[in-house]
Amino acid sequence: CGFIRDLTKEKAAQAALIAKNKELEINQSLVMSILDASFHALFVIDEQCIIQMVNAKSCEVFGWTKEELIGQNIKIIMPPAIAN
Repeated sequence: CGFIRDLTKEKAAQAALIAKNKELEINQSLVMSILDASFHALFVIDEQCIIQMVNAKSCEVFGWTKEELIGQNIKIIMPPAIAN
């Protein structure tokens, strides 16, 4: 003997989550496009001074890739006298 389970609400919630994730991806892409259009090196850091986003000019100025900068403390780009 089996049972029947209505998945309508779960499927609707899943679809809403997928749509929201897509919207977030589009917004993040837009933010990166705006940052990359800047002529200045820009960094987005969190409360602990960890680099979350960098623009292309940051990579050009400091000579590091985005992957090398993201996740590091912002002090990594500062002279030692200022960083401490």
